[in-house]
Amino acid sequence: MDYKKLLIDTMMSSKYKGKTLDELKEMFDLSNAQEFTAFMKDYNEGIEDLTFIEIKDKIYLAEKVGYFKGILKVHPKGFGFVENDEIHCYVADVGKLMNGDEVLAQFIHKENEQPECKIVKVLQHSLKHLVGTIKKAENRSPKFLPDSPLVSQRIHILNFHDFKLVNDTKVLVKITKYEPLEAEIEKIIGYKYDPGVDITSLLLEHDVDIEFSDEVMKEVDKIADHITEKDKKGREDLTDQLIITIDGDDSRDFDDAISIDKLENGYRLGVHIADVSHYVQEKSALDKAAYERGTSIYVCDRVVPMLPQFLSNGICSLNPDVERCTISCVMDIDLKGEVMNYRIFPSFIRSKERMTYTNVNKIIHRDEKMCHKYAHLLEMVDDMMKLSQIIRKRRESLGCIDFDTKEGKILLDKKGRAVDVLLRERGESERIIEDFMIQANEVVATHMKWLEIPAMYRIHEQPDPKKMKEFVHIAQLAHLKFKGNILNVKPMQCQKLLKEAKQKEEYSIISTSLLRCMAKAKYDAKCLGHFGLALKEYTHFTSPIRRYPDLVVHRMLRKYCFGKMPTEKVMKKDEQWVEKAALQSSIQERKAIECERDVDDMKKAEYMENHIGDKYEGMISGVTKFGFFVELENTVEGLVHISVLNDDHYIYDDASRSLLGMRTKKRYAMGQKVKVKCTAASRFKKQVDFELIRG
Repeated sequence: MDYKKLLIDTMMSSKYKGKTLDELKEMFDLSNAQEFTAFMKDYNEGIEDLTFIEIKDKIYLAEKVGYFKGILKVHPKGFGFVENDEIHCYVADVGKLMNGDEVLAQFIHKENEQPECKIVKVLQHSLKHLVGTIKKAENRSPKFLPDSPLVSQRIHILNFHDFKLVNDTKVLVKITKYEPLEAEIEKIIGYKYDPGVDITSLLLEHDVDIEFSDEVMKEVDKIADHITEKDKKGREDLTDQLIITIDGDDSRDFDDAISIDKLENGYRLGVHIADVSHYVQEKSALDKAAYERGTSIYVCDRVVPMLPQFLSNGICSLNPDVERCTISCVMDIDLKGEVMNYRIFPSFIRSKERMTYTNVNKIIHRDEKMCHKYAHLLEMVDDMMKLSQIIRKRRESLGCIDFDTKEGKILLDKKGRAVDVLLRERGESERIIEDFMIQANEVVATHMKWLEIPAMYRIHEQPDPKKMKEFVHIAQLAHLKFKGNILNVKPMQCQKLLKEAKQKEEYSIISTSLLRCMAKAKYDAKCLGHFGLALKEYTHFTSPIRRYPDLVVHRMLRKYCFGKMPTEKVMKKDEQWVEKAALQSSIQERKAIECERDVDDMKKAEYMENHIGDKYEGMISGVTKFGFFVELENTVEGLVHISVLNDDHYIYDDASRSLLGMRTKKRYAMGQKVKVKCTAASRFKKQVDFELIRG
């Protein structure tokens, strides 16, 4: 019997007012030792994972009495937020807690105010390393100033004497004790103001492994730099076909290539993906390193690759005019966007052109010089455009949501300093490749699902009703009506609301708000569908150079579709391993996103350091009880703290999600346009401060 579920159901009842453990035992009428043991096992598991909580000898469902687990994000000003997949809650005072701590928090409800919480206890310190700067005055002991905010804590460094340190040296320290906080210097990173040291420091603080082990590199040394006759065995030769890659101007790893042919009633689309699984063998040192990393990390001017450069930029990259091993997904698609037939098979190709999004966009817009240079690709580009529109139209009819959020592009000078922040433009060629990759991912997912072989799927579940309720309120404040049941939201309903919102100035805020209330996409061994894409089957197949899940999908295709079917015992083992790998990949993906976001925030703040005093027009992107955030057109975001709103006393009004002046009744709400002046910026704190310009 599942006593944990029975306990949860019991405690969810409105009649339940808390019972002691003995009362619960009595309530369940445990008649023998076996039942008692099973009950205590499930009860203890619930106490351990904080499903249940004990308050004054009585047991409650933790969430029912306002307790929840989350990760603490600390702001240098001393406040923070506790976050999990469903909750993002303000903490007024973080005390001695550290950024990244896993904590148990409890909601504090105050009338007409933004929800707040307090930290009950630290469950786990996730921060194992800190990066900081050595400050050393003459004839004085050195001091360590951490980059991460340690609001009310001092850190004691145990081994200063082991290193020759000068003022403004950047170091990596390993935490050896948390209470009181002690650490040892592990590595000197470089001089604080040297080019690239800031990004390297952030990567190390996020525990990103920026180098590969000797064991991994020894395996790499054994791999040939060209494909051999042995490599070609069992593969279809596609080298005579017109196959091209299309990537960003500064891309170095090309893991997808395309081909297209007209059919009588549609098109034949070929998506040819680098066969990384041919080189990265199961349980090898290479495979273990890729598993641990989970994904490549892209930060401004550099990439921390999932695989060593010899593979990612060399033998696995579909470079032009060289033969490469691939796995091909060739689909016959009719004029309604439906797949009539498909084949997935091992192949080898020779890419005819290394095309860029910029050049393909120029061809689409009939740039004379580019059309002349690539005259042999004009018909292909036209066919790509037509098929892409067909595929997109079919997805839109299913309810696919296009959030179309703004993304900033940070430009660095030769010394690695941020000199500009621009809006990243997304042209038609980017959309074409996205459409083709999504189509291939869907077909491969469907293929693996119906064959019932071990696979890793990309899943995106329905949004949480509580978050949808919050979004619906925000939409109503923008005079938009959500038509549907928030308990069972359909993608089409979200799509329709966003289309309506496109006419409004605050579209980007509404789109971002809807995106925030969505569940986080993740990896799973079960095929649970993709809400955002409105697809029942979806996986990641098209980027095995930079994502471990794609490599897993390739490996399972190779194992169960291209060769002799393994035994049931092997299949069971693979299913269990894929489940574990899916969890690891999801965790690493989130870490990578957080790291990339931190680098972006740092570089945007660095850019604004040179624009203190400059005036801008922006839009309020978030309102809290301590002020509001303003986003500029180029995606730079800064805080207008409530302390600088000195024309009135402002309070947070929960009903309108705004700050309201008690005397003037002036209101500041999301989506509102305001003029601001940059008053402070710090790349080290990763923060920008604005002041309101009145009038």
